[in-house]
Amino acid sequence: MDISSDNGNAAIAVGSPAPGAYRGNDKLLLGIVLAVVTFWLFAQTTLNVAPDMRAELRIDESWSNLAVSITALFSGIFIVVMGGGADRFGRVRMALIGVVLSMVGSLFIAGSPTGTVVFLMTGRIIQGLSAACIMPSTLALLKAYYDGAQRQRAVSYWSIGSWGGSGLCSLFGGIVASTIGWRWIFWMAIAVSMISYLLIPGTPESRGEQSGERRRIDWSGLITFMISMVALNVIIGQGSKLGWTSMMILGLAAVFLVTAIAFLKIELSTENAFVDFKLFANSAYTGATLSNFLLNGAAGTLLVSLTLVQTGAGLSSLQAGLLTLGYLVAILATIRVGEKFLQLWGARKPMLLGCAITALGILLTCTTFLYARQYMIVAVIGFTLFGIGLGFYATPSTDAALSNVPQNQVGSAAGIYKMASSLGAAFGVAISAALFTGLSAGHLTYREGLFVGRTDNVQVRYAAAAALLFNAFMVIVAMIAILRTVSPGRKTEN
Repeated sequence: MDISSDNGNAAIAVGSPAPGAYRGNDKLLLGIVLAVVTFWLFAQTTLNVAPDMRAELRIDESWSNLAVSITALFSGIFIVVMGGGADRFGRVRMALIGVVLSMVGSLFIAGSPTGTVVFLMTGRIIQGLSAACIMPSTLALLKAYYDGAQRQRAVSYWSIGSWGGSGLCSLFGGIVASTIGWRWIFWMAIAVSMISYLLIPGTPESRGEQSGERRRIDWSGLITFMISMVALNVIIGQGSKLGWTSMMILGLAAVFLVTAIAFLKIELSTENAFVDFKLFANSAYTGATLSNFLLNGAAGTLLVSLTLVQTGAGLSSLQAGLLTLGYLVAILATIRVGEKFLQLWGARKPMLLGCAITALGILLTCTTFLYARQYMIVAVIGFTLFGIGLGFYATPSTDAALSNVPQNQVGSAAGIYKMASSLGAAFGVAISAALFTGLSAGHLTYREGLFVGRTDNVQVRYAAAAALLFNAFMVIVAMIAILRTVSPGRKTEN
């Protein structure tokens, strides 16, 4: 990699680097990528190793499912606030705070005692707060210190850290959990975070342009948003267990409706709203953000398919993780191809192409009616297509979001964009898990002769197919959103 930097004596940077100002180098880029990896690689391993964690800690499935989704949920809740904080207090500072929180959260999880969920849940929440600090601040640093083709290259490597980390997490988690134990995943996360912490310092601080008036935190909007999102997540995750008409679920539904309406009214009437809805006046930004939410929601594909082959076919976490090897290779190999497509076509075509290939890959994982060996082969192909599609989509989508907002709002805009990622993953996984768990426990009728092979696990296979079809549906909706919002042709950068 090429390294280009001056003597480092630069002032605060805003937007694209000016001539003679500090320019990002590969030391900073590596530190940023490692910071991003702490969430997407290490925290996301719970998608595959949750059964091992559940067995050792002796917790039930409902707590396990909540532990899987709660990190992304808290990341999504606070990511916009942290993005605004990065603009105001410093993006380098916020990134380092996130790295420290990652170490603390991983320490709680690695040291979780058996028979209690307190340490596990605390650690997972802290990991979510860590991601909320890291994601928008690092994206803003890319825009502040990299320009033109160098920025697109930096965004590609950032995408390798996020999308590539998510592709590796199942395989990595399976290998570690099956050899030295799942706790070592989080000890390793601490080591990687420490390296990141050593690489980022020395970078000149970057902040957004500040008006003379000090902007207050929108506590009312934040609190109502947090309550509504937590209530909705509990409804989705616990509705089947507690009963959809139980007083608890009905009460939470009422809480969600009241707080969601209050949140919208607050945000539309206040000048310092933490979610700036004015950003969505730009259709390209809206399309990139909405499709990002939906494609991240398709992360439920990994949870459902990998759980199916472990519970329905008896595979270990390592064997299940190996099915996603093609996903990892494909996404790493195609992220920079997506960058080239962006330069050639603009954002719309590669985003649509990526979504179409992703949807095809998910549809292949829906073929749960096959024999186990046949399904595993088809699933490998499906996961590979899934990775190719996300690789084509990642850089064009991120660049479309960053390049269509005012310079002084890039931190907040990046925060909303990454909020879409986190909330999409949280609710996509939660809904997929709820569909899979609920339908598995039900008594469904199915066409005789459709499911071949074993008959004792047909209910589970049927439930998995339904949950996976939901993920394919989300990607199709993402394509419709892109068609309606993102203009064809090359982008024009602000």
